[in-house]
Amino acid sequence: MARHGGQLLVDCLVALGARKSFGVPGESYLAVLDALHDTKGRLDFILCRNEGGASFMAAAYGKLTGSPGVCLVTRGPGVANATIGIHTAMQDSCPMLVFVGQVGTDMKGREAFQEIDYRAMFGTVAKWAVEIDAVERIPEIVARAWKTALTGRPGPVVIALPENVLSAVTETLPLIGPADYPEPEPSVLALERTRAILAAARRPLILYGGCNWSDEGRAALQSFAESSDIPVVSVFRYQDQYDNFSPTFCGEAGVGMVASVRKLISEADVILALNNRFGENSTDGYTLLNVPQPRQRLIHVHGSDLELGKVYQPELGIQAGPNAFASALAETPVSGGWAAWRTAGRAAYEAGFDLGDLPSPVDMGKVMAHLRQVLPKDVILTNGAGNFTVWPNKFFQFGPAARLLGPQSGAMGYGVPAAIAAKVAHPGRTVVCFAGDGDFQMTCQELATAAQAGAQPIILILNNGTYGTIRAHQERHYPGRVSGTDVVNPDFVTLAKAYGFHAERVEATAGFAAAFDRALASKTGAVLDLSISAEAMTPRVTLSQMRATALKAMESQ
Repeated sequence: MARHGGQLLVDCLVALGARKSFGVPGESYLAVLDALHDTKGRLDFILCRNEGGASFMAAAYGKLTGSPGVCLVTRGPGVANATIGIHTAMQDSCPMLVFVGQVGTDMKGREAFQEIDYRAMFGTVAKWAVEIDAVERIPEIVARAWKTALTGRPGPVVIALPENVLSAVTETLPLIGPADYPEPEPSVLALERTRAILAAARRPLILYGGCNWSDEGRAALQSFAESSDIPVVSVFRYQDQYDNFSPTFCGEAGVGMVASVRKLISEADVILALNNRFGENSTDGYTLLNVPQPRQRLIHVHGSDLELGKVYQPELGIQAGPNAFASALAETPVSGGWAAWRTAGRAAYEAGFDLGDLPSPVDMGKVMAHLRQVLPKDVILTNGAGNFTVWPNKFFQFGPAARLLGPQSGAMGYGVPAAIAAKVAHPGRTVVCFAGDGDFQMTCQELATAAQAGAQPIILILNNGTYGTIRAHQERHYPGRVSGTDVVNPDFVTLAKAYGFHAERVEATAGFAAAFDRALASKTGAVLDLSISAEAMTPRVTLSQMRATALKAMESQ
């Protein structure tokens, strides 16, 4: 059957298993939009309001489902807007395909309208950037892009689509289905050496990360950790991949790292690092392990050989998928005299939920205590970036079915699109987005996307009238000199209602529970605008205390 390139592309995506796509239309990929006209219910197109929101949604969809999130954007300004989601997907190591319209091949190199060299632009941002130069190569390139996004270290792939390639007619057949790429398995020798190193430890630690875990892999890791009584710590924003109610879970190594987690990493004599890349946030600025050779005995397991030895030289580097490795390791636990080490780590984690009263009209400590009681076990939490993220990241416990979607890249504006993507993927699940007032306004126009798609989450706006993270840095480094961080906000309740959401302003802690009940009952999503004092900048240190400490330090110099 003859078909144009846009039809061939869409047929290939359907065959590979793509079921949702996110984007903003553009004349550079009209043939793809034409093909999507006939795929409703098989490959749906979620119409977004900005390409940044679309790319965030695709990145979050890939992270949540394990299937590449598909993003469709036009050339030049369109893909420039989408760059934030591509960068986020790369830092999150989550699978994503970004299809970008491109000028025709007959105009390349002339700086034609909106022309960009996408290989150059995304060569260091995406896992792979490619341009399809002939309609017959669409199945080949799309299959490779799908495989590249999913295997090794998952990540985003950018595929440029010249306009005349999409409009060209061909009899080339589409793909008939996805190829199967089983995870690389660990060798028997690697498993034996892993167990021997762990058994010789006095203070072992498991440090894990990544979004490409299966239910079986997570269960196997938990089984091994509990049978071996080894403490487990998550890297930044991946605590949802391990049961936080397990007695072995001891917290998250990320921004705002608590002292007990810092101690576990720095004082461990053996670290089994499983499926994580060693980022700045999870190593406290690369200080908890010495670069390039840590003082801790390090076993690093990753599906990509490019991650092994990239920052730290391990005593034992193993190229293996997380699920394959955890399943094989769980067959034979290890034992040693470290029970008190694990017990102390867990006790410190549990004590971290205890908070006194906060100086704020709405006390987020009490809000989180309520949410831990009432949210369903399969809830999905999302957040963007800002000091407010400490609440979903440090004051919620994720059971086996709960999920967290938060950007390792620290991208403001991620939370709202991620929550919409989660509702697209799982319409029947409760999705709660945590957003600061500045963070919310980065992507709040996507509430229209949510309403049109029937994918309306609950959004909690922690409204303190300031860009909190930067304000905190100002008070620590330039105390009392507030500059460029105070925010004058719109009426969020009126704004949300204009988008068809249920919306309320919550002025006091006592009013939160009833307001949240109404949010849960709403059939059109909800936005709760919470009155938060800037003074309650962090759970345990006020803004005034930050300023006073900094001024005292300056006086003593």
